[in-house]
Amino acid sequence: MLLHIDGSRHRWLGDERWHDLIVILDDATSEIYYAQLVQEESTQTVMAALREVIEHQGLFCALYSDRGSHFWLTPKAGERVDHQRVTQVGRALRELGVRMIPAYSPQARGRSERNFGTWQGRLPQELRLRAITTVEAANGFLREEYIAAFNVRFRVKAAQAGSAFTACRQRDLERVFSLQFERTVNRDNTVTFQNLSLQIQPIRWRATLAGCTVTLHQHLDGTLSLRYGPHGVGRYNAEGRPWIDGDRQAAVDKPRGGKVVRQTFPSRLEIPPKARDSHFPTASTAAGD
Repeated sequence: MLLHIDGSRHRWLGDERWHDLIVILDDATSEIYYAQLVQEESTQTVMAALREVIEHQGLFCALYSDRGSHFWLTPKAGERVDHQRVTQVGRALRELGVRMIPAYSPQARGRSERNFGTWQGRLPQELRLRAITTVEAANGFLREEYIAAFNVRFRVKAAQAGSAFTACRQRDLERVFSLQFERTVNRDNTVTFQNLSLQIQPIRWRATLAGCTVTLHQHLDGTLSLRYGPHGVGRYNAEGRPWIDGDRQAAVDKPRGGKVVRQTFPSRLEIPPKARDSHFPTASTAAGD
């Protein structure tokens, strides 16, 4: 019914580099559904985590999180969150019918805090023993081996049998878990976004969309799309060039210095960065199991 999500900043790879480990766990059993290292916990990395859990496990009832700015808008630091004004993450979960619950004290998040103490005491040593020194290799190890082994050791039996997960009937999770902005179409049938000019091609049911309000989606892979009501009216790569169905590889990859580089997340977001306000402190690597 209830999942916890949080990130722990730590020197996971055993050197001077700091990364966030994003973990999603079950409140009833402490089972880990997701654990990945990222450069920084943010709107897009949190969305990627939630989308993966929903795709593999299904929809759940509620999500318990800290009051970081990618989860909640807080009018004044330290005060209660504004439930009426939602973030991009809040909008996506509201669309799926998932309730969000903010944490107001470290004591209320004790299970996640103890869980991260265990992670910090174990994962760096496991990575060192396997000579894993890159984020990509570490995440592969987490997916393929470590999460399953972690769950075997630390998962507990739920107080009641059964599962509250339900199948997700929303097929377009790529659209749901995107950053969404409203834009007015210019007189030349273009939309301006982050110094890009996105040209809308002619459509058969309307000569021009000039003056209309469209929704711009900035997807987690860096590509962009435009929708007018239920209609998709444009798809673009991260540099604003149109692309057609079947050409997704060209849209996501772009040349840089003669090489093709895959862009995992957008290089720049329109959401202004804000300091996170309630992440767990780094625990000692001697934390208990």
